[in-house]
Amino acid sequence: MRHFPAFLDLHGRTALLIGEGETVARKAEPLRRAGALLRQASRFDAVLLDGVAIAIGADAPEDDLRALSVEAQRRGIPVNIVDRSELCSFIMPAIVDRDPVTVAISTGGAAPTLARMVRQSIETVLPPRLGALAALASRFQALVRRRLPDLPARRRFIDAALGGRPGQLALAGCDTEASGAFAAALETADAAPAGVVYLVGAGPGAADLLTLRALRLLGEADVIVHDRLVADAVLDMARRDAVRIFVGKARANHCMPQGEINALLVRLAQDGKRVVRLKGGDPFVFGRGGEEAAALAEAGIHHEVVPGVTAALACAAETGIPLTHRDAARALVLVTGHTRDGRLDVDFAALARPGQTVAIYMGLSTLPELAAGLIGAGLDPSTPAAMVEDGGTGASRRLDGTLGTLPDSAIGWASGRPALILVGEVVGRAPLRPTPCGAIVHDKRAISRGDGRRAPGASAAAEGRGA
Repeated sequence: MRHFPAFLDLHGRTALLIGEGETVARKAEPLRRAGALLRQASRFDAVLLDGVAIAIGADAPEDDLRALSVEAQRRGIPVNIVDRSELCSFIMPAIVDRDPVTVAISTGGAAPTLARMVRQSIETVLPPRLGALAALASRFQALVRRRLPDLPARRRFIDAALGGRPGQLALAGCDTEASGAFAAALETADAAPAGVVYLVGAGPGAADLLTLRALRLLGEADVIVHDRLVADAVLDMARRDAVRIFVGKARANHCMPQGEINALLVRLAQDGKRVVRLKGGDPFVFGRGGEEAAALAEAGIHHEVVPGVTAALACAAETGIPLTHRDAARALVLVTGHTRDGRLDVDFAALARPGQTVAIYMGLSTLPELAAGLIGAGLDPSTPAAMVEDGGTGASRRLDGTLGTLPDSAIGWASGRPALILVGEVVGRAPLRPTPCGAIVHDKRAISRGDGRRAPGASAAAEGRGA
């Protein structure tokens, strides 16, 4: 973040504008709406800065603009020289005004036109009477604080009120009715609301693959309990003051044992917290969400499950491998290659059936045993297979081969990042498809080595990191 965003109270304070013409007039208008007292001049003189809270210059001689910038910064007065970022101590943002709600957008002076484009997009989304919601909350602010002294309870009530009937009435222009509905809701508000836990799938990593419900809950949570595989970009979507508790787990290396995680969720809910248990992928697909849900149910804690995009779906979408295909696979099997108590407990006969795709989670360390077991159960060693690292993150890499060759090819290629293995005829049916930059990538049956050299049988057009 190049510039720190802040909002200045200019009501009754003096704003200096140097220059003349359309640009200066355009900059003067938002200052006037903010209640500033305008002082304008076509040329700069240092005396004009006396008593000034903010200064803006445009369409004036170069020497005047530079002198304004130097003198204003020497005095500690915020100064903006329009379209001259090197002379500015602050950026004049594009503004969405829903008084008292204000949204400011800046590109750090790099592309003011882009800031205006973003503003126009936001304008189409925000209701014209959005400010009425803020006004409604403001009218009851003191009363809400007295009625609900506990911050989580107060926040939960305001979320429900502004998102419910009182807020709907305010947006519709029915201010009197909105106030009545708000007051009625406040009368029955619970000063000590029961805690709740949401088991939320964070998806494969890309923040824009979160569901809308997951995004909303992240904005409402008092506490976020998250795993190692939850990306920073996803955590950044959460409310800034939410408490974050890391309980990351890797294979055979648990930061916090599962039993302690279960107890933590119960304890937080019993304290009245709104908890988001954020898990990579989907909570109920090899995420131990079932165990957490059972522990919460046993303790009488209200909980809900919010699904997420699981790795198999994300890897398939990003690599172009169809998980099912009318001519190749009419079933999809999800299986974990993670051992329990050192034993690989897999029904190889069921996995080796024809006409299905097998998606193996956490199978890198046991890949040789998995491949041997599938081949021993009758699956052809030439069956197409692929390993995808970091699928669904935008930084995925893919290694293609066959069931017989993949275990050896993966040595030296795998980086230790989260990986999914796909086995089945569908792996060989990934179509020619454009990359985000427009080039065509043929990743069918490409085999990449970790040392950058093409392994036997690899396609020169598709080797390396692939999709």
